[in-house]
Amino acid sequence: MDMKNSLRVTSLSLLLCIIGFTSVLARPATFLQDFRVTWSDSHIRQLQGGSSIQLILDQNSGCGFASKYQYLFGRVSMKIKLIPGDSAGTVTAFYMNSDTDNVRDELDFEFLGNRSGQPYTVQTNVYAHGKGDREQRVNLWFDPAADYHTYSIFWNHHHVVFSIDDVPIRVYKNNEAKGVPFPKFQPMGVYSTLWEADDWATRGGLEKIDWSKAPFYAYYKDFDIEGCAVPGPANCASNPTNWWEGPAYQQLDAVQARKYRWARVNHMIYDYCTDKSRYPVPPPECRDGI
Repeated sequence: MDMKNSLRVTSLSLLLCIIGFTSVLARPATFLQDFRVTWSDSHIRQLQGGSSIQLILDQNSGCGFASKYQYLFGRVSMKIKLIPGDSAGTVTAFYMNSDTDNVRDELDFEFLGNRSGQPYTVQTNVYAHGKGDREQRVNLWFDPAADYHTYSIFWNHHHVVFSIDDVPIRVYKNNEAKGVPFPKFQPMGVYSTLWEADDWATRGGLEKIDWSKAPFYAYYKDFDIEGCAVPGPANCASNPTNWWEGPAYQQLDAVQARKYRWARVNHMIYDYCTDKSRYPVPPPECRDGI
């Protein structure tokens, strides 16, 4: 799956396309045009005319933002530069959420802060029809606070793929045939938050936030959303000609599969599928591999 070289369409240009325009509007997405602040707007600063933003966490508040539209299938990505230095107890999250209660669908990236010198951990989770508890954790193989890196969630009828710089770190297949719920009925918005979670985020809550290091900053840029915006044409999400539904995107190609195995063999530190204390019998989706 060569996501980097796939068609790049910003969220607004895609919205124009699906309501009837055939041209592609070549402009970068900006925070103001595509997102809204969900809490503590005093802790989100726009930089470079809104093409990038700074999220701030201090003892008064964290903050969050969300897309103005919901989407059903496609790909969302952002370039993020995480909190440098001692970030223990903080969580920077980038996720999709259906904004429903009992039958929530959600696809999560959660970046768990660390003590200086220790690797950053990213936790992924999948909620489908209200069922979650599918956590996996990977230690990042680079310093995510030194520069921006691209974090992507790809979603179609066949699978969900979480990727970092085009390296897949998680694949969640559609296993409805085995009775496993798959998120395909509810549109989801795109969200991000920066918040205090030192009761669980770092070493299970053993490492607390050092507020003397505050304020903490995370940076975002190159927002990209490609998918069926809702509200929009009712047949968009089921259209097999959408690029993300094409044959090349229904499973990992050989190169992506190698990268995926490399990430899991060398950097995975937790997988709910192998946690026998929680699941003495592995859940059915865990027996399917890639």
